[in-house]
Amino acid sequence: MNGESRVTLGTGVAAAAALALLFAGAGATYLVMRPAGVTNPETAVTASPAAAPSSAPPTGDVVVTLTPEAVERAGLRTATVATGTSGTDIRVPGVVEPNAYRQVVVTPLVNGRVTQVVAQLGARVRKGETMAEIYSPAIAEARTKYISARAMLDAHDLELQRTQKLVEIGAASRQELERAHAEHSAQIAEVDSARAQLELLGVAAPSAHAQEGTTVSATTSVPAPIDGVVTERTANVGLNVDAATKLFTVVDLSTVWIVADVYERDFSRVRVGSDAAIITPAYPDTTLRGRVSYIDPQVNAATRTAKVRIEVANPRGDLRLGMYADVAISTGETTVKVMIPRASIQQIGDRSVVYLADPKQAGRFVERAVTLGASSGEQVEVVSGLQAGDVILTEGSFFVRAERERQP
Repeated sequence: MNGESRVTLGTGVAAAAALALLFAGAGATYLVMRPAGVTNPETAVTASPAAAPSSAPPTGDVVVTLTPEAVERAGLRTATVATGTSGTDIRVPGVVEPNAYRQVVVTPLVNGRVTQVVAQLGARVRKGETMAEIYSPAIAEARTKYISARAMLDAHDLELQRTQKLVEIGAASRQELERAHAEHSAQIAEVDSARAQLELLGVAAPSAHAQEGTTVSATTSVPAPIDGVVTERTANVGLNVDAATKLFTVVDLSTVWIVADVYERDFSRVRVGSDAAIITPAYPDTTLRGRVSYIDPQVNAATRTAKVRIEVANPRGDLRLGMYADVAISTGETTVKVMIPRASIQQIGDRSVVYLADPKQAGRFVERAVTLGASSGEQVEVVSGLQAGDVILTEGSFFVRAERERQP
């Protein structure tokens, strides 16, 4: 019984050995007979990039290949990426504010009541134009006093002339003449005092014709102090005013201030006299030029910034008070940057890409993602993704992008 079991076990082992030899022979035959150019697909996928030819694009780049006919039809143009030297700027936000040296608050010189308002909010006024009229009893009193003093002076003139003639013929003494001179001098001083009072009230002395009239005007006008625009108006008919009442604010907008906030870390790079370029959202294609004219010595404790003031010409009045502005202050430092034409850049989703031309194979282009920096006209700075000497498409990049999107 035990002997039969050993014979059965030996037969199973022999069968397993025969199968193993059969599979080994089949594998050897496949390795010998397979074509030389066939490689293991799995091995090709995981092959190291170092084994690829030097002309292969970097990992992540997309290759687009066009036929010579497509290249000619698209009108493709290339250019070599170059570096340029440009100034380093500090970019800060700013706000348009009035030139405080050309802003005047208009107040009356007398107490009284507003009887007429001529200047409207937003209106342009010329220096000396009447902005409002005020009725003031003080004006009537000062004018009456002046007219009375002038009349007394005229009477004293006649009295002095008469006394001089009497002294010449011996009918009056020298003492009487001296007294007449003294009274005449006192009356001149009275007239001068009355005239000065009118000038303090902003009123011209009445003419000779007015002195003869029976009525004295109690109304005075409020003139515009400068050429400018009325930016505030609080005057209304019937308003009772005094010398401290604010009636209007007039601003000369031929120049304005751009006030920007500079961070504490940039204080050492900004100086009075530094050049500045200003762009506003309202006029993005217009760059205004100015210079830093003032740096606030105080730092805002909350924001750690200081105010910087730039005076800018505004002859057409395009800049309106309160407008936002983008301010680039030149630091005088220069850096070397990689610059490319704006037309060579394509936007794919949230990425900016350019297309590099393969110098070894015509019609072969590599899509390269780039990080952009500041722009200057039609040139854009490339922070990363390109280097000097790369050849990129400058015209027809949109056509290459379309071909790229057609690829599976």
